[in-house]
Amino acid sequence: MTDSTNRKLRVGILGATGVVGQRFIQLLEGHPRFEVTALAASGRSQGKTYAEDCSWRLPGEMPERVKMIVVESPAPRLDCDFVFSSLPGEIAGEAEESFARAGFPVITNSSPHRMDPDVPLLIPEVNPEHLDLIPTQRAARGYERGYIVTNPNCSTIVIAMALAPLQRSFGVESCIATTMQAISGAGYPGVASLDITDNVLPFIGGEEEKIESETVKILGRCDGKTIVDAEMKISAQCNRVNVIDGHLAAVRVKLSQSASLDQVREALAAFTSVPQELKLYSAPAKPIIVRDEVDRPQPRLDRDAGLGMSVTVGRIARDNVLDYRFVALGHNTIRGAAGAAILNAELLIAMGELR
Repeated sequence: MTDSTNRKLRVGILGATGVVGQRFIQLLEGHPRFEVTALAASGRSQGKTYAEDCSWRLPGEMPERVKMIVVESPAPRLDCDFVFSSLPGEIAGEAEESFARAGFPVITNSSPHRMDPDVPLLIPEVNPEHLDLIPTQRAARGYERGYIVTNPNCSTIVIAMALAPLQRSFGVESCIATTMQAISGAGYPGVASLDITDNVLPFIGGEEEKIESETVKILGRCDGKTIVDAEMKISAQCNRVNVIDGHLAAVRVKLSQSASLDQVREALAAFTSVPQELKLYSAPAKPIIVRDEVDRPQPRLDRDAGLGMSVTVGRIARDNVLDYRFVALGHNTIRGAAGAAILNAELLIAMGELR
């Protein structure tokens, strides 16, 4: 079922002054279905115009249409049809539930509800059928019209996108992933320069646990009431590196069925799914781009592939311990955050869940 009206849906953004909130605003400028009408942030920002309060940190200028919007409290009285959330985790859970109870669809990049059994953890190319949880969620929580849909952790999206075609074609028994994550993933001002310059930080709090738990939920099976996790083992180690944007993961996999190197490459390169079939506005034509050069992908060269919405995979080779290894790269604040949530909203429109 698709929405047949031409009226743009009015968007509220929670956490609008942060880096991901700014990325939402940048990506929504000129969007054919969405128009930003409400902005919300923490107490220090409220009552000021967005231009007065927000220190714009992205390339290019702050869009004119948002400059004079007054920043409000992240509470369900915003003038909008639904909300995108990039609130800090410590306040996101309660705020998002209050919006859902008040009848607002909540499409969130924040973490508190990702592992709730009745909440879809959505990558539209990978698990669109998990949206079947929305009626169950409404019934269980007493939501009349609202609901919560989450997108995964920024590194999880890159890894799960690359694993999805392998799981579908051959099955995946186990995966070991070592990430090299950009400093923008820590928000602004993020990591102190004296910590990250000439250095690699071999710990990002909570990141390894998110990859290990979220991936099996995303790749799991929806039975209509909950998600049955995929039967695979995931082990992750996460590092912060001195790169502005672009999370890179070195991945090793053990497959359930034997496959040749050419078959593995073809499964990745040929991967498309529902967003491409529906021609959703933010969906890249090729969700996975395979590079055959020995030194690709690289963050500086490949993070903007597909306008930042494609995952680039390279260095595909047989592995001496497991079956295959490869390197996967994605833009952490576009495909890994704001762009992911916007694509989720576009799929929800196509499925008749967002009007």
